[in-house]
Amino acid sequence: MQSVDVLVKGRGAVGSSLALSLAAQGLTVGMAGSPEPARAGDVRTYALNAASVALLTELKVWDSLPAHAVSPVYDMVVQGDATGEQAAGRLSFSAWQQGLRELAVIVDAAALDAQLATALRFSPHVHNVADNTTAALTALCEGRESAARAALGVAFEPKAYGHRALAARLASDRAHQGVARQWFRPGGEVLALLPFEQPVPGASYGLVWSCAQERAEQLQALPVEEFERELNAITGGAAGQLTLGSDRSSWPLALARADAVSGPGWVLLGDAAHIVHPLAGQGLNLGLGDVAALTRVLADREAWRPLGDEKLLRRYARERLAPTLAMGELTDALQRLFAHASPAAQGLRNRGLDALDQLTPVKRWLTQRALGL
Repeated sequence: MQSVDVLVKGRGAVGSSLALSLAAQGLTVGMAGSPEPARAGDVRTYALNAASVALLTELKVWDSLPAHAVSPVYDMVVQGDATGEQAAGRLSFSAWQQGLRELAVIVDAAALDAQLATALRFSPHVHNVADNTTAALTALCEGRESAARAALGVAFEPKAYGHRALAARLASDRAHQGVARQWFRPGGEVLALLPFEQPVPGASYGLVWSCAQERAEQLQALPVEEFERELNAITGGAAGQLTLGSDRSSWPLALARADAVSGPGWVLLGDAAHIVHPLAGQGLNLGLGDVAALTRVLADREAWRPLGDEKLLRRYARERLAPTLAMGELTDALQRLFAHASPAAQGLRNRGLDALDQLTPVKRWLTQRALGL
């Protein structure tokens, strides 16, 4: 094949979803590079909102996922930090109270990647091509370290938080009942438990523990018994007695946004365009939002306008500016708010959580933004 309509660089969830979505329009799509091998011991989980699930369902990927790879979140409980006489603040969200089927869905990252790869193999309009294949439009979905983005001269300067996210799978002696839990602690530390079905069906969690780099390295190196003791001391039995069910992995956290996400013949999507703190679980949702927006823009283009037209691609850039900028600023503000360790800041945070918990309309608005509604 000498050329394609769209060349996609990057074979993660965003790049694969984009290829399937554009192929469904009848466009010829080239996937550059070799397929990535499955990660051994992959413990990542994604928290997907309604819009992301709808997109994956439309691509005929979602309904093919195995049952053990998907777990709905019906309720979420957020707790502040408590020390001395200061009680912890508490904020809760309920799908039932807001008339929703679920707040989010937790999905096994490896299972989703595998199902996307299978769908790509059976798509007649998607082809494996060389990296230098000619295309009317090149979509860069290579992640935060995108070499092609750098070659274009696009500025992308991550603001390092000095924190790492530590991930693992946990088993509990108590059923999770579809409840996600999150603890905001001094120093900007955030511990999240996402209800999951492995290693114990109905009684497992995906752990995402964000903390200062030195502490993350110490936690990752702790013997299993000591790690479990530290974990259970923080969660206080709210999710039952937790035991480690996998290896631990970690990655650095940062905030960044490319100074341009489109140009003549190219666009950026996913982590190649923006990265945010994982405390809201919105990273992949933003990337799949990029996919949905670009797909709409290309489908609605004038018949005479080429795929790589710079003015056309600006429509995509404008559509994605507000949601990606807002989520980046929100997660950054929350991280900075909870990074303050002073008693005054701690009291303010806890009172703020308690007050927000009483404001049903505001909670509904926040939930709708997170769900992409």
